[in-house]
Amino acid sequence: MPQLIDRMQPLTDAFDWLHQFWESPTSQKRLAFLTLVIYLVGMIGIEMNRQGWLPQPWARLAPTNHFDAIQLAFTLILIMEVISLIFSISSSFSKAVGKQFEILALILLRNAFKELSHLPEPISIGTAIEPVLHIATSASGALIIFVALGVYNRIGSGLRFLQAPELRMRFVMSKKLLALLLFAVFVGIGIRDAYLHFLLGQTPRFFETIYTVLVFADIALVLISQRYMPSFHAVFRNSGFVIGTLLMRLSLSATAPWDTAISIFAAVYVLALSWTTSHFAPDKPTA
Repeated sequence: MPQLIDRMQPLTDAFDWLHQFWESPTSQKRLAFLTLVIYLVGMIGIEMNRQGWLPQPWARLAPTNHFDAIQLAFTLILIMEVISLIFSISSSFSKAVGKQFEILALILLRNAFKELSHLPEPISIGTAIEPVLHIATSASGALIIFVALGVYNRIGSGLRFLQAPELRMRFVMSKKLLALLLFAVFVGIGIRDAYLHFLLGQTPRFFETIYTVLVFADIALVLISQRYMPSFHAVFRNSGFVIGTLLMRLSLSATAPWDTAISIFAAVYVLALSWTTSHFAPDKPTA
């Protein structure tokens, strides 16, 4: 097994290059500018569709509510955060969970903006108070998750179950290979769903598919970590973190307001797990 990991060095080098390219300030600035451009183009396209200026099949694909452009922009931001989440798998469990907090907060905000598309233009609430309640619920949930992230970062995790440098290096290489595989799957699903949407007119479930794949990846990560960190405390903490992220992802398939309730419970659970595993840590780390 160690020899097999060593032979994968070119792949881990490719992952490092992709990771550095993605996280570089230049790339992030360009992506932010691209998001703004797509948002503005989306607004223009929606207005053209409302005026009947778009030819078929573009008119069939383009929405007619300007609020859908806001949802498009936040969907792009969410896609970028998911990619960052995939890259964060190569880091520690605690950092990956922190990234999941960020994504969950953005998802709840996206859900809040998504409710705007149920309102007429110009905005007139009238008796349709339900979308407003959903907006308030999702926005409040996002704020609670944001606070939970701040508390989580303050709690931190000083535990280090791997002391041997060679074992730590091989564990990190294993996580990089898993993250690289997930990135390839992410790109493949994106290409497939784009084909289904733009050429066949179907409505893909991109994020639901990605989060399902990430659930299986989390299980694989627990099994990989158990090989390098077989102690009870390490297995319990890592498995508990996976349960927390699993709850976060299951909340995405729930309807309002249960999606927000499950998200908040998952955040509280992760905070409790992080505090207890740090407070009742073993006297000596186990390799």
